[in-house]
Amino acid sequence: MNEFLEIEENIVRMLKTVFDPEIPVNIYDLGLIYKIDLAEDGKLKLDMTLTAPNCPAVDFIVEDVRMKVESVEGVKEVDVNIVFEPMIANIVVLTFNFQLSTFN
Repeated sequence: MNEFLEIEENIVRMLKTVFDPEIPVNIYDLGLIYKIDLAEDGKLKLDMTLTAPNCPAVDFIVEDVRMKVESVEGVKEVDVNIVFEPMIANIVVLTFNFQLSTFN
């Protein structure tokens, strides 16, 4: 397997261990990760959104992402950028939250 693809797969694997404390689903499967851009020098730019613009856990989530992704071999530095466009992910999250509340 290509080393670059292996690093990206490991990044995704680590992102799947990060959870919003209020939702029992990882941020990757929730669709909160918009872009994973790994440069050849190991610098990673990651665009992600939150379940709500005023999410009280933003600092916790961003630091968790940064720490876990920086632990991936081949990643030297992580820049996490919080974005709220496109809004489609927030609509998906609202739908998911509704489905969770329906089954609880």
